[in-house]
Amino acid sequence: MNFIGKEIDDFKVNAFQDGDVKQVTKKDLLGHWSIVFFYPADFSFVCPTELGDLADNYEDFKKAGAEIYSVSEDTEFVHQAWHEQSEEVGKVQYPMIADPAGKLARFLEVLDEDAGQAYRGVFIIDPEGKVRSYTINDMGIGRNAKEVLRTLQAAQFVAEHGDRVCPANWQPGEKTLQPGTKLVGKI
Repeated sequence: MNFIGKEIDDFKVNAFQDGDVKQVTKKDLLGHWSIVFFYPADFSFVCPTELGDLADNYEDFKKAGAEIYSVSEDTEFVHQAWHEQSEEVGKVQYPMIADPAGKLARFLEVLDEDAGQAYRGVFIIDPEGKVRSYTINDMGIGRNAKEVLRTLQAAQFVAEHGDRVCPANWQPGEKTLQPGTKLVGKI
C-alpha cells in the first residue's frame, strides 16, 4: 500500500457542517490543500479529543490554505447529534464527512471491515487531488493536530521548493536542506 502521488477517486458523500447537511465531492477538495482525517466512531473516547484538537487549531490550518475533513463511518445525522451533545465536538467548524458505505475508507484502505470502523488515517492532499503525506494509526492511538499542521506546511514547502527538503522537526521559517553530495556524511 503506497498512496504517495495517488490521485483520489471521484466521490460524493454527505457531511455535517454549520448546523446543516451538505454534499462533499472530490471537486470540493481541489484547488486547495486538504486534510482528510479518518477516525473510528462518533460518541467514542479518543475521537472527541482529536476532533477538538483540530478545532482548536482550525484557524492555523485555514491560514495555511487548507481545509480539514473529518471522516467516520457514521451518518451525517449521528455527526449532528454528537456535535450537539459533546462540548469538545461542538467546537468543530470543518466538514464532518459521513462515510457509512465505506467508500472513502475502502479507497484509502483504512476500513477495518470486521469492526465497520476506520483506522485513524490522516491524508494530506494537494490542490490537484494527490496524496502527499499519510499516516495510519491503530484505533487506540490518538494524533496531534500541531504535527499534522507541521507536516502540511512541510509538504507545501517541498511542493513550492522542489530542490529543498525539510529535516526532522522543521518549522516554517527554519533552515531547510538542499540534497547533494556536499551533505553526504556531514549531517
